[in-house]
Amino acid sequence: MAHRMSMNDFAVLSTGRKMPLVGLGTWKSEPGQVKQAVIWALQSGYRHIDCAPIYGNEPEIGEAFQEMMGPEKGIRREDVFVTSKLWNTKHHPDDVEPCSPKNLSYIVVVLNLNEFNSAVECKREQRNSSVASIKPTVLQVESHPYLAQVELLAHCRDRSLVMTAYSPLGSPDRAWKHPEEPVLLEEPAIAALAKKYNKTPAQIIIRWQTQRGVVTIPKSITESRIKENIQVFDFTLEPEEMNQVTAVHRGWRYIVPTITVDGKSVPRDAAHPHYPFNDPY
Repeated sequence: MAHRMSMNDFAVLSTGRKMPLVGLGTWKSEPGQVKQAVIWALQSGYRHIDCAPIYGNEPEIGEAFQEMMGPEKGIRREDVFVTSKLWNTKHHPDDVEPCSPKNLSYIVVVLNLNEFNSAVECKREQRNSSVASIKPTVLQVESHPYLAQVELLAHCRDRSLVMTAYSPLGSPDRAWKHPEEPVLLEEPAIAALAKKYNKTPAQIIIRWQTQRGVVTIPKSITESRIKENIQVFDFTLEPEEMNQVTAVHRGWRYIVPTITVDGKSVPRDAAHPHYPFNDPY
């Protein structure tokens, strides 16, 4: 059964536009797989798709849109929120339209694709928003219970920014994951809540984020998981349970570019004068 959106399923941007709290992430979804994933997502009730030209799969996402949307197909293009992103070398106005495939029709939100720069820009946002002709409305960063981003979320709320969490489940399919890193989906506190509510650990994490007002974009190409990931609005975590999930925070980032120095893996950009990850946000 497709999930039907209710008023509680959206974050409201400073522009007044509603942004669905749960979207389908498509980073690492390969061409040949992502079209079907988007079709399953739309059939399951998703109305938010997160993508980017650098992922190399937007044309296929557009094909899914063309197949699923239309006057007689039950889904209107204007009902689907699409987030795309520009690489750091594509910020000139003349570069924006060529980065948006024609078969995506139009993009609702365009983000800067680079958490390093996003974090730096967030620190500058208060200054920038006073002079920007188009003020920022969304900040997309890594966030999950091991990286709760409590201070950053408060910062965003103070400035009428909506925060979006990428890699919300710890990106367990990363090619560069290490055997010694903590496994978010095996966290005992989350597993206990999953058992109580008869949900998966992933559903508990997504519900924790949505109850904080954080837009969450779990990636999957598996039909059953795509369906499960949006079935999180039929239960509510108690305040103390929300605190329990937040309390497992350990400042752990899964998505950090690294290089090898003297045989050891170290953050690639740590020597940069504006490296943001030594600060709370």
